[in-house]
Amino acid sequence: MKSRRHYFLALALALTAAAAPVSRAGDQDHDRARQAVEAGEVLPLRTVLAQVEREYPGQVMEVELEREHGLWVYEIKVLRPGGELLKLEVDARSGRTLEGKRGRRGEH
Repeated sequence: MKSRRHYFLALALALTAAAAPVSRAGDQDHDRARQAVEAGEVLPLRTVLAQVEREYPGQVMEVELEREHGLWVYEIKVLRPGGELLKLEVDARSGRTLEGKRGRRGEH
């Protein structure tokens, strides 16, 4: 049930993002990410989110795919029960959590 809710949340976010005006740089970022998935350089987002949801229960608030020092990294923010905001860096190729930072919602 929980994963179904997350699926619909992700779908709603994707539809909202698709409806918003997108810059040319944003198009290029999206294309690069799609190409990386198709080339097997990164795991699909749904695979990584399923793992994150199992290990870190809460609501996924934001996801970014970045290239850092030659490594693809998913940066994922999860709002945990009780209001804790967890910022994760996940190796996009293996799905291994590289780093996690904790904070309260509203902290920067």
